[in-house]
Order: sequence, then C-alpha cells, then structure tokens
Amino acid sequence: MLIETEATPNPATLKFLPGRDVLGSDGRSAGGMDFPTAASAAGASPLAEALFAVDGVDGVFLGDAFISVTKADMAEWGALKPTVLGVVMEHFVANRPVLNDASASSAASPADAYEGDDAEVVEQIVELLETRVRPAVAQDGGDIVFHSYEPGDGVVHLHMRGACAGCPSSTMTLKSGIENLLKHYVPEVTRVEPVL
Repeated sequence: MLIETEATPNPATLKFLPGRDVLGSDGRSAGGMDFPTAASAAGASPLAEALFAVDGVDGVFLGDAFISVTKADMAEWGALKPTVLGVVMEHFVANRPVLNDASASSAASPADAYEGDDAEVVEQIVELLETRVRPAVAQDGGDIVFHSYEPGDGVVHLHMRGACAGCPSSTMTLKSGIENLLKHYVPEVTRVEPVL
C-alpha cells in the first residue's frame, strides 16, 4: 500500500493520502470529521484513536480521501511522519472501520435554525461554502464550515478544521478570499469571523 503525503499551508499539519476512500464511501460525514483532541476521537473513530496514540499527534481531520494530522509544537515531522504512516497503513491493511457505527449522524441543515429571509441568506452562504470554498481548502487538508449568521449585523461565523485550524495563512484566506466571495454574492454579509 502506497500512502502519499502532502505539505499543507499549515506547517504543523501534513496531509496523508492512502489512495482509497477515508470517509468518501460511507456518506455519514459530508466534508469530513474533525477530531481536535484525543477525547473527541474516543469511541467515534478507531483510526483517529490510533493516531492520537502516537506521541506528538495533536489533531486529526478525516476527509473524504485524506487524513490531516497536526503535530504538537515540540514534535518534529522527521520523527513523527514514519510512525503516522505506519499507523495509517496498518489500519487500512487490517481493513478496520474508520468510524464506529455509533458515530453516524444525521446533520440538519444550518438554515433550519433561521426563518424567512434569514433562512434564504444562510442557504446562499452554505451553498457558496459547499461549492466554492470547501473543495479548495480540502486540497490543502482542511475544511471550513458554517457555524452561524448574525442577521442584524451581517456577520458570518465559520469554523476552521483540519489544516485550516491554526494555519498562519487562515486569517488571510478568511478575510481576503471567503469574506470577499460571500460579500459579492450575498449582499447581506458584512464580514466573516472565525469561531474561536
């Protein structure tokens, strides 16, 4: 089994491509699943749990066809990368499940929390994120998802996941790219902020 690795704009995160579906075939996790801590992976993903067992792994993001692993500040990729590759290879060769059955979820639409014109605005925001933003950031091993919208102020809150979380260039991407895109297509949007 050949597992490719790619650098991401976040120097603390590497993208691992096992050459097969990670989440893409199960349909339970549109866009990916973020495990920012070992506790968040416990019981949900055997793969993420195994990766957190590696000393120096600080975060795991599972995408449709990739795994982003974020290292702790003191860890070095030179020592960590071979161990992570071994864990990923062993997991897929043993044909273990990526997610436990209990981690299946049926996510409601973000627009369901809004009514009338606000629901239409949120639907437009989510559609732009799904079609224009998320595919681009997935190439860099990350994900950006809608969190909330403040109708009175026009502020959109987005959650940065995977390589996007903590990336030095994420603020520029958020402000120069995503904010401009949303403001152009959805005039009600005045600014975009990350969820902290």
